[in-house]
Amino acid sequence: MTSKAWKRRRWNKAVATNLRQALEWCKDYAKDIHNLSVERIAEGMGLADHWALYKWIQTGRMPAVMIPAYERVCGCDFVSRWLAASSGYLVVKIPSGKAASATDVLTLQGEISSAITTLIEFYNGKSDVAETLAELRKAMEGLAHHHRNVEEFHTPELPLDLGDEE
Repeated sequence: MTSKAWKRRRWNKAVATNLRQALEWCKDYAKDIHNLSVERIAEGMGLADHWALYKWIQTGRMPAVMIPAYERVCGCDFVSRWLAASSGYLVVKIPSGKAASATDVLTLQGEISSAITTLIEFYNGKSDVAETLAELRKAMEGLAHHHRNVEEFHTPELPLDLGDEE
């Protein structure tokens, strides 16, 4: 038996560059994080035949009505994020209006600092376009999240997760 060094992906920093990659990454995420095979993903989506899902991933042509089910089963939103980004939109998770912790603000500061550093490196010829755009998008999404969180601060949403609390 040979030992294979597993390299765990950093999914929170992943930005798909095309629809096929987004579909593949959703499948890979489901396998890595939730240990779901393509057959189990197809079953969770209500598909009678998992070969249709293989075809959609291979061709990058999934019916739009199936995307929410696919992302729900996989537990990630790479396809929706790619669709929005390819149309020129920023994607911001809807904040709940809760007060941000010091860690949240420090994370935002780090994202902005990283974006500015990458931007300076880009203009000095030391960073490529894709990396620079990804860093800028991440910083803008972080700022937009906190912008919306401040707007919602005085009318916070009620927590709807009714999970088992002991």
